Amino acid sequence: MFYGVSVSDVKVTAATASQITENRTGTVIDLQQFKSVQSIVVDLSDGESAEVTLINLNPKVNRWYVLSLNNDSKRGAEEYHLENPYPQSQRLLLDEHSEDTLVLIRDREVLSCPPWKLFEKGELIAARKSQQVFAPLCNGNLFLRNPTKGNRTNIETVTEFIRDKLPGGESVVGFVKDTFFKDAFLEKADAKESTLELTKQSQPGFPEPANINPDFAKQMISPTGLGIQVDKETKDMLTGQWYAAKDNPGIFVSLIQPKAVAQNILISHRKIANRLDNVESGALAYLIAFDLDQFDLGFTIGTEHPRVEWSDRTLNGVRIPNTSGPDGIETIHPLISNGMISPFESARTVASFTGGFKRSHSAFKYGDFAKINKGSHYGFIESGVVLSTLQPGLATLLVLDDGTIEMKTWSKRDNVYLERIVHARQNGVPILELDSVSQQPIPGSLVGKWGAGNWSGSENMKLRTLRAGAALQENGEKRFLIYGYFSTATPSAMARVFQAYDCRYAIHLDMNALEHTYLAVYLQKERHLVVQHLIQDMSVLDKSGKGSYIPRFLGYPDNRDFFYIMRRNN
Repeated sequence: MFYGVSVSDVKVTAATASQITENRTGTVIDLQQFKSVQSIVVDLSDGESAEVTLINLNPKVNRWYVLSLNNDSKRGAEEYHLENPYPQSQRLLLDEHSEDTLVLIRDREVLSCPPWKLFEKGELIAARKSQQVFAPLCNGNLFLRNPTKGNRTNIETVTEFIRDKLPGGESVVGFVKDTFFKDAFLEKADAKESTLELTKQSQPGFPEPANINPDFAKQMISPTGLGIQVDKETKDMLTGQWYAAKDNPGIFVSLIQPKAVAQNILISHRKIANRLDNVESGALAYLIAFDLDQFDLGFTIGTEHPRVEWSDRTLNGVRIPNTSGPDGIETIHPLISNGMISPFESARTVASFTGGFKRSHSAFKYGDFAKINKGSHYGFIESGVVLSTLQPGLATLLVLDDGTIEMKTWSKRDNVYLERIVHARQNGVPILELDSVSQQPIPGSLVGKWGAGNWSGSENMKLRTLRAGAALQENGEKRFLIYGYFSTATPSAMARVFQAYDCRYAIHLDMNALEHTYLAVYLQKERHLVVQHLIQDMSVLDKSGKGSYIPRFLGYPDNRDFFYIMRRNN
């Protein structure tokens, strides 16, 4: 039975939420149009009174809360970011009739918790002082998110210093990339023709193999850089064919060179996609697929990136004066971004991969998108909370409250789904999208446009570099999330490869370095966690402790945003 609660319960309209971006600078809480707010006044032991406010930032998603304690005569306001690990069955409420004030209810049962002692030295204060990234509360049924510092590599540290501190820093970084790191990760296929009668074929439960040129139908590739063990009898892998990951059901790996893509694909839509040069045509691409019948998808922003302030790319004509960012906020305070998979999800996590661009690159400097929607900064949502508004026209990877994973070009009419979105990440314009007339996947309309597509690369419009992307493949009732690592490629080459694998939509992720294109899979063997990387050299990005890997994102906080794959509880 629920406790009786005497509160003010407030829902904000979309119009109220939008006022922050047009008229003033506020906080990220002001952006949450679906939030509910409970406030009560409590009597303290010294005879004074204080206000306790509890905000459920999105009751439908029901993951993140902010608890505010306001005792003006002593401390002023204190704010705590709380995470609910059981959003389907558990809620946090204020009750002025309860001795503990803060009440945790699961399946209509009140859970027993240690005394909160909200304005004294109780469990909440101890959790804050513990400095644990996720500090357990109420016997582990709730977590306090504490501030932490995320890991960054030496390359990231130097690059950010140059960009932030040196005049013309972006040009300096571009020169270094073009001069010293050009095609630095290029991997050419160690290929040979099989003497066996091998052909492209579908297998039950597997993703659809690539549509390839018959001249490459018997090409076998030696996966020298592959770090994931697969079930196969021979060392080599047939071009465009999928192979099951060993002992990790529902995960598959494939290798291809863009030049092996079927000719009818390579010559299609030439007014949109650019012709591939000899280097990227022969550059090896590694793909990994996850069966969405078996997995859920999570998303977490890093301790530093992506940020929410204005990008330096924003044109003066669309920048709103006297605001800290396109949404009117400069930080996400009082929310805590801690760049790490939560302890209640880590046990079922089987893979993770880096997300999208930093904020500095997440707005348009050229083309139509630069002139609208304040520069069209890429939006993102975590745990049902809008941290940066989703912008129309941008490629979006999202997760709904029923677990559905979708990719689409966001439109204004999609805002009706906002309350149901658990996670979302935008990263520019589509690599691949459905043609509205033929309902067939085609290269995104700006795939071949450096400035208008905001593809980064370098200031002199050189698009070929190490890149990563994600795509959705639908095969009858089967759906697969596919991650692609392209050792050197333009967006056009990425589009052709995803077309070959019959993907219906594809989005760009990050680029230029292994830390930005990182993917690892995890396999629990007895009490030992086995970490395998899509590319073997990615292992240097994990920390080492007593001869074992401490995996990035799973074992320690990171400064960058990332996605993670979790095996479903059946």
